[in-house]
Amino acid sequence: MDATSLRAARTQLTDTAPLVHCLTNTVVQAFTANALLAVGAAPAMVDAPEEAAEFAAVASAVLVNVGTVHARTAEAMRLAARAANEAGTPWVLDPVAVGGLSFRTDLAAELVALRPTVVRGNASEVLAVAGAGAGGRGVDSTATADDALAAAEELARRTGGVVAVSGEVDLVTDGTTTVRIGGGSALLTRTTGAGCALGALVAAYVAATGDPLTGTVAAHAHVALAAEVAADLADGPGTFAAQWLDALDALDGDSLAGADVRTS
Repeated sequence: MDATSLRAARTQLTDTAPLVHCLTNTVVQAFTANALLAVGAAPAMVDAPEEAAEFAAVASAVLVNVGTVHARTAEAMRLAARAANEAGTPWVLDPVAVGGLSFRTDLAAELVALRPTVVRGNASEVLAVAGAGAGGRGVDSTATADDALAAAEELARRTGGVVAVSGEVDLVTDGTTTVRIGGGSALLTRTTGAGCALGALVAAYVAATGDPLTGTVAAHAHVALAAEVAADLADGPGTFAAQWLDALDALDGDSLAGADVRTS
């Protein structure tokens, strides 16, 4: 993973303006849509079972986020994931709070069996969805990214995709290559929807680049760099959220090329 790949990823996203079909939680829909618009992608929030499969087949990418899941949206998620697979559409699973509650944990297991292109979560969520942990404290992780590395690598090999683990230093692995992305700001953890928006940006970048590993790394680098800019300008979490959206919009390929990215 080098500066040239990251610079190209930003250009590809701008040029293609991917349409991201978001089946996401009700707390973050508007924030997620605004984050996608800020980076140059197009959001759609289609979560009805009657429409989810049809839309997944024509979208550029699909996000499945189980944050506020219930029976109706769970069915839409299953249908969208299957339709995405049939159409060759990349899709991202964000297993929010999986491990602590049985309904979403069982649903996440079903979705993992459908082989998502990317699984993105915090360390406790990734450990739980990999079957190596019991989950964290709600949406908060009680483990570090490095704690989840072995489970993430195994999960990536099992799904044939990429697994991303958020933390002070983010980890992205395809089961063979692992990339660490530094930077960011602690204010991201005090901004409702920042992690969920990251899942949507992963979907956008994977669609734009056609490369799950590169796209996932680029999305994490974009979020981290924008957070650093926003933190310098913000007075606290409220102003940080607005500044972060502005920084997502302003960040170009040359800036992304300078991200703290290390491959092993």
